[in-house]
Amino acid sequence: MALKVQRAKSGTGWVLVPPRAARDCAEDLDEVRAMVEAGEADIAIDELRWLLGTCHELLDAHFLLGQLAVEVDHDIPLARGHFGLGFQLGIQALRRAKMPTPVPVLHPANRTFYDCGRGLAWCLHQLKKSEMALEVVEQLLKLDPTDPLELAGWIDEIKTDGLTVVELKGLFG
Repeated sequence: MALKVQRAKSGTGWVLVPPRAARDCAEDLDEVRAMVEAGEADIAIDELRWLLGTCHELLDAHFLLGQLAVEVDHDIPLARGHFGLGFQLGIQALRRAKMPTPVPVLHPANRTFYDCGRGLAWCLHQLKKSEMALEVVEQLLKLDPTDPLELAGWIDEIKTDGLTVVELKGLFG
């Protein structure tokens, strides 16, 4: 069973629907989060890998592995892979559904997909792959143009690589 997309019950957007196997892992994911909070990152990583063996389309596991790769191992290329896989699984589901919009960020069913996308964009930017990072951010903004995560601000930051664009020093006296 694959990740799917369906109209939200409110009728105002679309939501990602995980396969049953992913829903069955909810309790295990709570245990993994408790392990991470307890400082047991290595055990959590092993558990997440096992969960992905059970359900490859478990977006929460991809996101958590990406997060742990950055925060614990400082391994941005590995984090890029995990975040990227979570993002791609969501994009593939949306493509199968003919890219419906909007896909609201604030709907709990969609949030992990957006978190994977943000993590992927951040990693790509850190790896000096700014054009790819921009593509991810722009795709996320197309899916939810209301931009509650304020991703539009990332575009200028990525394009300028943090450089000052306008210098006002001395202009006013």
